[in-house]
Amino acid sequence: MITVKNVKKQFVKQENKSKKVKFYAVNGLSFTAKEGEILGILGPNGAGKTTLLRMVAGIMTPTEGSIHYDDMTFPKDEIAIKKNLSYLSGNTKIYQSLSAYELLKMCCEFYEVKEEEIHHRIETIAKVLNMESFLYNRIEHLSTGQTQRVNIARCLIHDPKYYILDEATSGLDIISSQVILDFIKEEKKKGKCILYSTHYMEEAENICDYVIMMNHGQKIEEGTPAEIKKKTKTTNLRDAFFSLIGGIQHEE
Repeated sequence: MITVKNVKKQFVKQENKSKKVKFYAVNGLSFTAKEGEILGILGPNGAGKTTLLRMVAGIMTPTEGSIHYDDMTFPKDEIAIKKNLSYLSGNTKIYQSLSAYELLKMCCEFYEVKEEEIHHRIETIAKVLNMESFLYNRIEHLSTGQTQRVNIARCLIHDPKYYILDEATSGLDIISSQVILDFIKEEKKKGKCILYSTHYMEEAENICDYVIMMNHGQKIEEGTPAEIKKKTKTTNLRDAFFSLIGGIQHEE
């Protein structure tokens, strides 16, 4: 279980040559992500989703608030948390000169997977993610969708308890997107705790058990997709979001 309590992240931006302004990219968010659940963090680009997930993953330190992984917290339990955590963003960079197999073998060694288990584990994951046809190809020769599948495999290799997935299908073709979504659903069935950020409302409606809707760093609504649609008297999450912010003109 991941528990986020009143988390804030403040930055400073240069408004003009002589004036700097403080602002909150994330402003007072609280929620709990449970085992066996996909919790969606939804909102447009610039809503604060990536900043939030970077704080949850321990990459950024909150200005205020606290984040707990069961009974563990950063920085006190950093090593234990990261051994059980996978973080993926849509623009994660990986070594282009390695083959997918070589990268995954390196990740296995990093996470201290037993030598006799490495080959079997990589081949099993390659089958799950439909990577067998390019497993031994260099990453620099792979398509965007294939590269993202390698990234997903990298996250899966140490059998983590917590997943933090930020725009995991952004820019991918329909087949690669579906492979990744099917994988996420299967990990949920195994009891994993999954935070899933996206601006694709239809995608979230398809896989998320519970969603947090964000805009300008703040939570504007939360609930199951069905509950949010009922509250806003809409038939899909896209229309629900625009209902909550008062229309598209508020996003100019």
